[in-house]
Amino acid sequence: MITGPSGVGKSTVVAEVRKRTGAVYSVSATTRRPRAGEADGRDYRFVDRNTFEKMIAGGELLEWAEIYGEYYGTPRGAVNEAVASGKTVVMDIDVQGARQVRERAADATFVLLLPPDEEELARRLRERGSEDEPAMLRRLHEARKEIAAAADSGLYDHHVVNDELETAVGQVVEIVQQECGRR
Repeated sequence: MITGPSGVGKSTVVAEVRKRTGAVYSVSATTRRPRAGEADGRDYRFVDRNTFEKMIAGGELLEWAEIYGEYYGTPRGAVNEAVASGKTVVMDIDVQGARQVRERAADATFVLLLPPDEEELARRLRERGSEDEPAMLRRLHEARKEIAAAADSGLYDHHVVNDELETAVGQVVEIVQQECGRR
């Protein structure tokens, strides 16, 4: 589980880790609209609110949360299938989701991806350009709370600072390889 606040670089790190380790990516479902360049089934399963609520009611999600007015969650079936076939699954989820997964899949490995500092996180959020300034400030405020709560929660097996992308990716690849060897 690769988790961290919005804008920390989870998607970028996960994409590189997948390339270097052969791990499969668990595609999350969401009710939010696709961002530029995102494709349904590759980046997310884009579904409407009614469909997502049926997935919740049917117990189809390993974890889910409502974040900034949109649902996000991990379909349980695809993860179970990949694990049963011996594959390493890498998930990119938020801090709320990580808590749920820890309760349901205690043997998973949890990596908290952190920004080097708040200024850099704010810069990344602004550069992403997917939110207006008030929304970006809300995300930054939430990120502060998430980082404070997560860092001391005991939930995470590893903390990685995404200051320099290649270094952060290398650290996460090493964690994945160690965990695969351990299992």
